[in-house]
Amino acid sequence: MAKKRDRLEIIYSILSIIQKQKNSIRPTPLLRYSNVSSQRFAEYYEELITKGFVRENIDKSDRKYISLTDKGFMFLEKYKLILGFIDEFDL
Repeated sequence: MAKKRDRLEIIYSILSIIQKQKNSIRPTPLLRYSNVSSQRFAEYYEELITKGFVRENIDKSDRKYISLTDKGFMFLEKYKLILGFIDEFDL
């Protein structure tokens, strides 16, 4: 049985998905790719907006897109560093 993802893993996953989509993705595909319930996604999304990891952009057709801020990119960088550290010491 697969282990449940913790809070930081889910945040990392959401931010990684945005980055892999050339730093621009609509909310519904992000919800689908993140593989969390819509209620939980809304909670994480609100936290990421509030803490400044992501921002909402509206295009000319009034469609919402989500992109990473510098803080979001920095989180991804630091989280990868931590994962490398954990792997290096087999933790």
